[in-house]
Amino acid sequence: MELGSITHFLEDKNILVIGAAGFLAKIFVEKVLRVQPNVKKLYLLLRATDTKSATQRLQHEIIQKDLFRLLEENLGAKFNSFVSEKLTVVPGDISQEDLNLKDPILHQQICDQIHSNFIIFKCRYDVALGINTLGVKHVLNFAKSCIKLKVLVHVSTAYVCGEKGGVILEDPYQMGVSLNGVPGLDIDMEKKMVENKLYQLRQEGATEEDIKIAMKELGIKRANAYGWPNTYVFTKAMGEMVVDTLKGNMSVVIVRPTMITSTYREPFPGWVEGVRTIDSIIVAYGKGKLTCFVADIKAIFDVIPADMVVNAIITSMVAHANHPCDNIIYHVGSSVANPVRYHNLKDYGLRYFTAKPWVNKEGMPVKVGKVTVLDNITSFQRYMFIRYLLPLKGLEIANAAFGQYFEGTYLDMRRKIHIAMRLIDLYRPYVFFNGVFDSTNTEILQIAAREGEVERECLFYFDPKIIDWEDYFMNTHIPGLVKYCFK
Repeated sequence: MELGSITHFLEDKNILVIGAAGFLAKIFVEKVLRVQPNVKKLYLLLRATDTKSATQRLQHEIIQKDLFRLLEENLGAKFNSFVSEKLTVVPGDISQEDLNLKDPILHQQICDQIHSNFIIFKCRYDVALGINTLGVKHVLNFAKSCIKLKVLVHVSTAYVCGEKGGVILEDPYQMGVSLNGVPGLDIDMEKKMVENKLYQLRQEGATEEDIKIAMKELGIKRANAYGWPNTYVFTKAMGEMVVDTLKGNMSVVIVRPTMITSTYREPFPGWVEGVRTIDSIIVAYGKGKLTCFVADIKAIFDVIPADMVVNAIITSMVAHANHPCDNIIYHVGSSVANPVRYHNLKDYGLRYFTAKPWVNKEGMPVKVGKVTVLDNITSFQRYMFIRYLLPLKGLEIANAAFGQYFEGTYLDMRRKIHIAMRLIDLYRPYVFFNGVFDSTNTEILQIAAREGEVERECLFYFDPKIIDWEDYFMNTHIPGLVKYCFK
């Protein structure tokens, strides 16, 4: 594999970014604008009814984020005019045919001019199926009408593997076959099932909250039936099946990141948006709301900084432009090259928040202690019953008997129990995950990058071996979470 200059490739290119308000997408946009100001145009597809509302989303959810401060500092007074020249908002919806592009002129302009790539970034089953699965179908069909298209990059997740253990290969999923080889997975049937269920619920007069709960339950039921732990990874896996089936002669690359964390280096260390994956545990612990958890403390948790994922996306885009490839998949993670384990995370959290306790809204520093970690669900349930649920019941009775005197203590304990139970339910498939993600293809891409021009070493790094996890968590990631996610 030979790579030319990445910045040269980006010059004078038109790129359509799907889901542009997403975490990775924003970092992608910032990176391209900063390293190649001569990119011709970035078309940003945002879910919106019209250009006005899409423009408002561009300003509030993308441009005004702290992420763009370095670019703004570099450009000074020219920043706004530069952004206006390089970014074009595209109101649309990938869950609809033809991306729901209602402006025929803009539609034709994109079809005629886009010649670089599509990036797909992204619960209820109906919503997840519409975006993660059927949305992929709509994007692929739209891509076929783009006459100058060089490459399409589909961003998936490494956890499409479900709860499978061992070494997870960079292999594709095939339509009609589930994770466990059970035949009969039919995406059109899944869509019909969702439509029928929605129709039934509305005929019965169900409230929106009832519909939301029913769709979540249906998603879990369908995912579990075919061997996936939750709706998100199930619909993402089906999205990959759609890619494999419909890509035809297009040059298509699938990038599968693991759990994505804050930026390692660019545009500055520690930028993160929203509480993501394993960060829910760190935030809950730092706020004093998590005193026990369940996990295999020796297990690897595979994390990768967001800027490394974006660099891998851009490098793979250049590597495969105009080179139709058969099932090229890149795992972007750390479990093979530079593993970090749950006992490390426990240690980092205790040390950081002991030295620098979070200060709550009342101005009081929150003290943390060692987390009780249990190694199986049964032990966790027994612990929660004895340690918390029985005392909570007693406190509830006492609170009622003494005229709500213990209301604050009762609500605080109940909140902590709810947070712990919710986190366990959310992360159960991952805290006991015993697989590692093969990254052979990604390593080949890294070698090609290193053997190319110096710019890749400096600007498009994505080798996790350069990360010192202790330094990253203690001095970059946890401080970033405290700054951007603690409220």
